[in-house]
Amino acid sequence: MKHLLLVFASVMLVACSKEEAAPEPVRPVLSIKVEALGEQNLGRFAGSIQARYESNVGFRVPGRIASRSVDVGAEVEKGALLASLDPTDQKNQLRSAEGDLASIRANLINAQATARRQQSLFDQGVGSQAQLDAAQTDLKTTQASLDQAQAAVNQAKDQLNYVELRADHKAVVTAWMAEAGQVVTAGQQVVTLAQPDIKEAVIDLPDTLVDQLPQDVVFQVALQLTPEINTTAVVREIEPQAESTTRTRRARLTLSETPTAFRLGSAISVTLSSAIKPQIELPLSALQEVEGKSRIWIVDTQSQTVSPRDVSIVSRTDTTVVVASGVKSGERVVSAGVNSLKPGQKVKVDEGSPQ
Repeated sequence: MKHLLLVFASVMLVACSKEEAAPEPVRPVLSIKVEALGEQNLGRFAGSIQARYESNVGFRVPGRIASRSVDVGAEVEKGALLASLDPTDQKNQLRSAEGDLASIRANLINAQATARRQQSLFDQGVGSQAQLDAAQTDLKTTQASLDQAQAAVNQAKDQLNYVELRADHKAVVTAWMAEAGQVVTAGQQVVTLAQPDIKEAVIDLPDTLVDQLPQDVVFQVALQLTPEINTTAVVREIEPQAESTTRTRRARLTLSETPTAFRLGSAISVTLSSAIKPQIELPLSALQEVEGKSRIWIVDTQSQTVSPRDVSIVSRTDTTVVVASGVKSGERVVSAGVNSLKPGQKVKVDEGSPQ
């Protein structure tokens, strides 16, 4: 009986030792590779590509628009006809001025003949000084009237030329403010011309953000439909006052480069960022609070084990934390399930984890 008890005890001891020697199972974990952030994202805004230089032009004389020669979006060369007025009034004014000029020219011929005759009579001693002075005064007055009439004709010709609105530089037509048949006044804005050579990005920024923009702010400008086409930009000007309804201020940005795809009117997406001291951002699920200290779990990629490490937290949100010290760029950190880990525990990095 004693022999059987000894055999049974021996078997139990061997079984227990085998159970104690059984290795811990390898635990799958989610992890991320740490990367230091050198920029702070300040927001993303929609905008458009516009010409830096635009001009609103109109006719120099009043009248009714007879025709429009180009449409919005058309590229025009210097001197190209944009629109024209009904020239009837200007032609009538020119005919009237030319008639006055012809009449005064005839009067000038008579005044010249009278002045010569009075001079001849005075030289012969049969004409009076008063008659000679009157003839010469009339000649000078008529000559002045002729000059005035000639100026009126020139002005009437200019007025006739002004019924045609022409581009004074190479431009793109971006807007029309009047249609054919509409009566316009002198100087009234009729069409907007944009110089296509120099383009810039235009966005509306919240008034509260503008006051907080750092001097080294960087703007990343990309096309909304093809974001791979992008460039950087700097502030050229920001409107001093906010728009009353939206509380935004318009900002104009000078592009460092102008890709061909950046056409006038193209919709763009502008991201604001600023250089900061390198920081590391981790998901909130990677953080473990133990006895008032914050720690994370570092994955040793060689031994496939984990170890805890205390970290210093700069800030946190509902989903992320910013770590100031305790972890370096390039290390791998467990991103979920940290509360069930033990120091030195074997883990298997999930294949879906970022490398």
